[in-house]
Amino acid sequence: MNTIYRFTKIVSIHDHLKIGLLEHLNRKGVVHIQHYKRQLSLFEGDYFAIFQCLSNTPPLTEYFLNDKYQEELNFDNPLGMRGEIAKSYAELIKQMWSGKFSYVTPRAFKTQVGRFAPQFSGYQQQDCQELLAFLLDGLHEDLNRIRKKPYIQLKDADGRPDKVVAEEAWENHLKRNDSIIVDIFHGLFKSTLVCPECAKISVTFDPFCYLTLPLPMKKERTLEVYLVRMDPLTKPMQYKVVVPKIGNILDLCTALSALSGVPADKMIVTDIYNHRFHRIFAMDENLSSIMERDDIYVFEININRTEDTEHVIIPVCLREKFRHSSYTHHTGSSLFGQPFLMAVPRNNTEDKLYNLLLLRMCRYVKISTETEETEGSLHCCKDQNINGNGPNGVHEEGSPSEMETDEPDDESSQDQELPSENENSQSEDSVGGDNDSENGLCTEETCKGQLTGHKKRLFTFQFNNLGNTDVNYIKDDTRHIRFDDRQLRLDERSFLALDWDPDLKKRYFDENAAEDFEKHESVEYKPPKKPFVKLKDCIELFTTKEKLGAEDPWYCPNCKEHQQATKKLDLWSLPPVLVVHLKRFSYSRYMRDKLDTLVDFPINDLDMSEFLINPNAGPCRYNLIAVSNHYGGMGGGHYTAFAKNKDDGKWYYFDDSSVSTASEDQIVSKAAYVLFYQRQDTFSGTGFFPLDRETKGASAATGIPLESDEDSNDNDNDIENENCMHTN
Repeated sequence: MNTIYRFTKIVSIHDHLKIGLLEHLNRKGVVHIQHYKRQLSLFEGDYFAIFQCLSNTPPLTEYFLNDKYQEELNFDNPLGMRGEIAKSYAELIKQMWSGKFSYVTPRAFKTQVGRFAPQFSGYQQQDCQELLAFLLDGLHEDLNRIRKKPYIQLKDADGRPDKVVAEEAWENHLKRNDSIIVDIFHGLFKSTLVCPECAKISVTFDPFCYLTLPLPMKKERTLEVYLVRMDPLTKPMQYKVVVPKIGNILDLCTALSALSGVPADKMIVTDIYNHRFHRIFAMDENLSSIMERDDIYVFEININRTEDTEHVIIPVCLREKFRHSSYTHHTGSSLFGQPFLMAVPRNNTEDKLYNLLLLRMCRYVKISTETEETEGSLHCCKDQNINGNGPNGVHEEGSPSEMETDEPDDESSQDQELPSENENSQSEDSVGGDNDSENGLCTEETCKGQLTGHKKRLFTFQFNNLGNTDVNYIKDDTRHIRFDDRQLRLDERSFLALDWDPDLKKRYFDENAAEDFEKHESVEYKPPKKPFVKLKDCIELFTTKEKLGAEDPWYCPNCKEHQQATKKLDLWSLPPVLVVHLKRFSYSRYMRDKLDTLVDFPINDLDMSEFLINPNAGPCRYNLIAVSNHYGGMGGGHYTAFAKNKDDGKWYYFDDSSVSTASEDQIVSKAAYVLFYQRQDTFSGTGFFPLDRETKGASAATGIPLESDEDSNDNDNDIENENCMHTN
């Protein structure tokens, strides 16, 4: 017999080795998707990957290839699709397994699915597990042998034996749902709910079509943060802290406190972006709002924010002034450097506030030693006195741009002469109070420096209120600043801007020193990575007792109230084909994430008997027949599939318009998303399904053996034993 080949496009040597130069044209079931309209159809990702898995589920495909669906089409089921989904699916399956085509164009099937489920129409990507659930449910209702579903009152166990309740539940399920999908994919699990108030135990047995298994999640995460201490001469230090994955800002502060010694209640956590405060967090905010790429700065503040009414905490940003052009009197400004938080007395003077700000920046404001005719020299350190003689540097500003502002050029704010000595506010020593040193704030005794010969300050102030803010100030004629008595709440929309003249900034502001920081030894910490988890670990997690969330309570018939009951799921019976959905996409009210954990699942001999609580279930061993893979993140990605051909027993890799042979060692990967397992006692030749028994009988009549006598005896023994699908 001549073998027909076709040449495929070779993209690289890697593709050559992976796909091969030649592919068979006449191999049944080994087909790829044909692009049409030069667009990536939904089938080329979500649809066709999961479709290849269903196509390579032998009992389902044999059912359609032998036209058994014709006699079971249900056109009157109000929950079905008038048989359209089943007929379109059958047509596509026959094309794929005819051996006449190397590719198919599933346009008709896609159209039918889009008619009944608009969410799967068009070219937007959908979750392949959601598509699988729709297809199985649609095929079931189109092929449901029950023409008129009876009403059945569900009953609780009420102390009856599990065997009795399970048999009753399965019989009730079959009274309303009886199709090839139920025969192949449906199993039964036990659900136990316990009320935390009255200890009421509710036991029910519920059918399932697939198992959604949670993946063991890391309960902790690491965050890199910068701690800015109150001492202005101390460089910020970078830490790596271990925090709960679902925790709050207080957890971060507690972890940082253990490493740094700074009390957690004396910390304020911020997110700095583009030289300004993007977020100032409250202690009860969730850590999920902090992304890995965020620059998190934690500021030490040595006041009690709830009890101290004499001080306020203000955000401070730095801006550089510039003139738009020589033909206009308008100036603008742009943010630069790192913003900071600082505590200042509620009642203050302009000069004292200027001195406090200058002291806060003394680590990166250069010390000038040269004598300048107009600028004098700046001596600024922790142990020198700063005489704040200067002009009125405080300006009000309503709603400036975050990055750049246009405002009239205020010459008086830059070049006013120094006031006379008797106008100097140094006599206002009592403004800061006697407790300033105890609070770690600058006083006239601790803030000592000397600013000599200056005719203008290094920077001026501007209070910026972006929207409604609780930080305001009142300026009276005596050059005092008093923050009002309204409730003071830190708000990133409000900040005190320090405007620097470009020449003064260039001369006195050391940007390299301002950006400098040190690293704590914790930065080198690398959390141990578990290389993989086993599929059985996921099953054990699935059957672990859990407490229902506050948003999903259970109505207790005894208490007559919704309660956060404990819930436990157990497997009672398993279907011939077990579909396992690995829950890689995690959604909660706090976070969304995709888990790339490697799940090690067996290709052959998956023994599920240890997880079955039915003592008469018998051995349940499964072999893998297909896998749907997902590559990418939360916002999208790409789907592929591995599938074992039922005719030649070989594995194939389906990736849109390409098909290649695969080996078993390629199948287990971090991309595995939906697994298809078939129970060993249901394979072709065992006679488990009626169609298989018909084929087996026909073969026996023609004298063509299907299996050895030894295999036949083994299968007979398996059939005599009660299999996993029965509820005993």
